[in-house]
Amino acid sequence: MGPAPLAAQLAENSFMILSRPTDPIGEPKAENIPRAIVWMLVTTLFFVSLDVLAKGLLQRYDVTQVVAVRFGFHAAFAAVVIGFMAPWAWRTKSPRTQTMRSLSLLVTTSLFFMGVRTLPLADASAIMFLGPILVTVLSMPLLGERVGPRRWAGVGCGFLGALLIVRPGTGFMEGGAVLILGAALGNAFYQIITRRLAKRDHPLTTALYTAIVGAIVTGLAAPAAWVAPDATDWMLMAGMGICGGVGHLCLIRAITIAPVAAVAPYGYTSLLWASLFGYSFFGDIPDAWTLAGAAIIALSGIYILYREQVRSVEVR
Repeated sequence: MGPAPLAAQLAENSFMILSRPTDPIGEPKAENIPRAIVWMLVTTLFFVSLDVLAKGLLQRYDVTQVVAVRFGFHAAFAAVVIGFMAPWAWRTKSPRTQTMRSLSLLVTTSLFFMGVRTLPLADASAIMFLGPILVTVLSMPLLGERVGPRRWAGVGCGFLGALLIVRPGTGFMEGGAVLILGAALGNAFYQIITRRLAKRDHPLTTALYTAIVGAIVTGLAAPAAWVAPDATDWMLMAGMGICGGVGHLCLIRAITIAPVAAVAPYGYTSLLWASLFGYSFFGDIPDAWTLAGAAIIALSGIYILYREQVRSVEVR
């Protein structure tokens, strides 16, 4: 991610549901919630910036090419920065799971880019808020977790918010919303795999491998659709990868110095950035239905996160 929440995500995109990580020798980092919130806000800014760059480039280039350069520059950035900062991060205990996670992000990003080409950025970001809610639904068959009636109520409210945004029967679904819904589902699988990796690999290891498989797969497919970019577009393409890489590092920093529950709600500020940038660069203005639906989904996601925290304390 993008997508923003890929965030969420990052949304949100990504490490929102990790257990609180530790440093390489296993000692928890010192807690600093105010600073973590700042890191989280910066995270959403970078992820939405990635989405803005992608949406602009998609007006001139094929989706395959845009996805390829997004993953290529991201992988290069991660290899240089993380590989230099933490060379031990190359060692993974779960290469197969890391591969599955990277492929999930590739599918999510591809569907999101195809959808956001025609859909307003704020609408796409709002639909992606379904990610944590879908995680709750999928956690039963895939993780064997028990979902109680209160979390089910949160899930139901979240899907009601999604219906307000997509408004079946109004023609909105023809504008890429189905693709974004698919991206939200792919993001849910991505987050579940991330949750499994949290107990096996360090977050920096996971961040390092995030884009590698996607870069390899899209690198093989891109030549068939390649159009030579000019110097300006090359800089925009590099910007996508840098925004993705820096966004993941900021997110890791945020959840390293504060509990996930303290910073996760701030991932929903991505809608503010998406609305501002969407209007500034593309003239898109989210309507009242989108804002109402996004608010319901965000509140539902925060409530589900709260219930998960309560449940984790009860089972200890």
